Amino acid sequence: MLFITMLLLVSMVVTAADKLTVYSVNYPLAYFAERIGGEYVEAVSPVPHDVDPAFWEPTAKDIAAFQQADVILLNGAGYARWLKRASLPQRKLVNTSAAFKNDYISVTGAATHQHGPGGDHSHAGTAFTTWLDFNQAIQQAKAVQFALEKRRPEYADVFRRNYAVLETELDNLDKHIMKLVTRDPDKLFVASHPVYQYFARRYHLSLKSVMWEPDAVPEERQWGELRRLLDNHAAEWMIWEGEPNERSVIGLKETGINSLVFSPCANVPNEGDFLSVMTENVLQLEKAYLRSK
Repeated sequence: MLFITMLLLVSMVVTAADKLTVYSVNYPLAYFAERIGGEYVEAVSPVPHDVDPAFWEPTAKDIAAFQQADVILLNGAGYARWLKRASLPQRKLVNTSAAFKNDYISVTGAATHQHGPGGDHSHAGTAFTTWLDFNQAIQQAKAVQFALEKRRPEYADVFRRNYAVLETELDNLDKHIMKLVTRDPDKLFVASHPVYQYFARRYHLSLKSVMWEPDAVPEERQWGELRRLLDNHAAEWMIWEGEPNERSVIGLKETGINSLVFSPCANVPNEGDFLSVMTENVLQLEKAYLRSK
């Protein structure tokens, strides 16, 4: 009996030592790794909570941690520009959006601006919030599954089962939005920030963007730009990245525009997880289709 107990303890130690350390450039990928890998993965998204991971500048210590990881999950589409300047082991890198790289969206004419502690930046180049197209998110999750299987083939069955559950959940969100949009396919939207390109393309939304921040009251110049946009794009809803300032909501309401929040959830949320945030996003979107002004 003692021998069997000792054997079990040794087995547990080996399993713990066998756990994959997976570093990700953003939270959605870390979430996918956590869901798919379960107890066999330690998923890490090291970006501080008050920083947009797309524009984060890691320290030398941060880069060293990435280098020591077993797997490094990349978003692709030009995401995390610091990668161009860092030396990371190629054999550990996994571009999770490689399967649809020919469908990346190019962004031109984007102004430079600032939000949060990340400094000035521009959204020009390639649109990078790929996971807001839930069909693409499924493909990214599949790439994570393949990467984990490659490193730990003995747990392939576990990874496949976990992926199948996640795929179903993401597919349900995808179908839900598709069904919503059919209620009013001509509905017009304004977005507070140019991060919804893949979302708009996947779900056939007529959407134009301004450059507003949820926690800041727009300047008169920004109100003027919005009014000019509305001259040819009579939207009745603005989609926000985060909970907007109440003064902004009131001002928009006076202009005839309602507000809803659809968080990209690029970083770890204050409450819940990626799936719960996306589920809430869909409920927010329902307001535009199921509720009159």
